[in-house]
Amino acid sequence: MRMDIITIFPEYFDPLNLSLVGKAREAGVLDIRVHDLRAWTSDRHRTVDDTPYGGGAGMVMKPDVWGRALDAVASGADGGDRNDASGPEPQLVIPTPSGRPFTQEMAAELADEPWLIFACGRYEGIDARVAEDAAMRMPVTEVSIGDYVLNGGEVAALVITEAVVRLLPDVLGNPESLREESFADGLLEYPVYTKPLSWRGRAVPDVLLSGHHGNVARWRRDQALHRTAERRPDLIAELDPADLDEHDRAVLADLGWVVQPTGLVHARRSVAH
Repeated sequence: MRMDIITIFPEYFDPLNLSLVGKAREAGVLDIRVHDLRAWTSDRHRTVDDTPYGGGAGMVMKPDVWGRALDAVASGADGGDRNDASGPEPQLVIPTPSGRPFTQEMAAELADEPWLIFACGRYEGIDARVAEDAAMRMPVTEVSIGDYVLNGGEVAALVITEAVVRLLPDVLGNPESLREESFADGLLEYPVYTKPLSWRGRAVPDVLLSGHHGNVARWRRDQALHRTAERRPDLIAELDPADLDEHDRAVLADLGWVVQPTGLVHARRSVAH
């Protein structure tokens, strides 16, 4: 996979040389290129922003600078290797609080793409015409990593990159990890333990020492259901009843969830309606 990141703070992405992402780069699984947006400015002050039309606080990133940057990176004119139209098409990812919520499902979709370009906005964001113009030449996805506001898109780009890269083939040492972690089956991950057996008066649950794989799997599933119901009831509501066995239904019933033709509903909500 190729990733291009356009930002006014290229040094922000030095951590991409570390850990699994760094190893993926060294192994040739991942090609990351970080670009300084100011390289496409045309004035001596290297200006990338201006005041917003309509008034208001803050500054808006200029469309002409972003347009030149995206044209160059997407065409290979930045020194890249896209020499003809038959090559892979990039997908533009714009981190923004007003974008689609970033999920594990979206991470998997992006991991299937051969080429991603991240446009990291700052200040009040990027002029809206940039995304409209780019959409004429490539798929564009505006993405939010949560219901809060950051100083810029760099942190979000790092989050998305790490979530995507770990899904690429040969990046994780044990691919089975992907099947057992949070959101893999619509639930949060169960609690995990390691040595020592007892720590500060707290013992590892006996079932994990039993050697009975079926009982261990059942306990982990129950813990995942309990944890998700407590912390993320919205995920419980989205479960497909067809994916739940009788034991799952019994556990959820104890937690106040009932199966209805339209899906899972908490008993108190059901009464309220």
